[in-house]
Amino acid sequence: MTVWEAIAVVIAGVFAGGINTVVGSGTLVTFPVLLAVGYPPVVANVSNSLGLVPGSLSGAWGYREELKGQSDRIKRLLPASILGGILGAILLVTLPAEAFTAIVPVLIVIALVLVVIQPWLNRKLAHRRSENDGGVLLWFGVFAAGIYGGYFGAAQGVLVMGIMGVLVSEHLQRMNALKNVLTAFVNLVAGVMFIFIADVAWLAVLLLAVGSVVGGQIGAKVGRKLPPAVLRGVIVVVGVAAIVQLLMK
Repeated sequence: MTVWEAIAVVIAGVFAGGINTVVGSGTLVTFPVLLAVGYPPVVANVSNSLGLVPGSLSGAWGYREELKGQSDRIKRLLPASILGGILGAILLVTLPAEAFTAIVPVLIVIALVLVVIQPWLNRKLAHRRSENDGGVLLWFGVFAAGIYGGYFGAAQGVLVMGIMGVLVSEHLQRMNALKNVLTAFVNLVAGVMFIFIADVAWLAVLLLAVGSVVGGQIGAKVGRKLPPAVLRGVIVVVGVAAIVQLLMK
């Protein structure tokens, strides 16, 4: 890797850290850059997942105020994210890419629809929503998003926000804070597993980590100031971009 290629990877990490904190889909920035500098697809995907972990944790810390009062949710949903991330990492090294990525655009479309109609659905489902704040459906939805995140990760945040938007009656910024914690642990457990079961490009990991930590803090400062309608619009734009890029591969 040349000096200029290393700089490009760091810059991509900054953008990805910021995007992941505000919405998700930072992988759509970093993954193509790693491919462009010469890494094979699986190595690039594995190194990308591991390198963005510090940025995810940085973004979660930046949203710590919005996490207050959500400890019960975190304790209940974190196991779902962790188990999903482990299973997704295993699938990455055992299944052909086509077996899973074929449905990725469909999943993102569903998530975007859920994000867009969330206010209407919240009003319609308010009287039906159980007191356990999402219940079993939310747990399995987060688990499924964790599987996807452990496998590839692009737009994982969009999926989680779409699922929670329908099943949880909560302010969008507080859901975004919770999303940052859940996706951070998906990336973390998947990344740790990749160390033992896949090839890792450690230089790429280090460069992405440095950039994503900076980006995570920038994303938290920007994202926390966005009104719900604007944040919802950002989610939709990023999600559509994810679909376009995935379909063009």
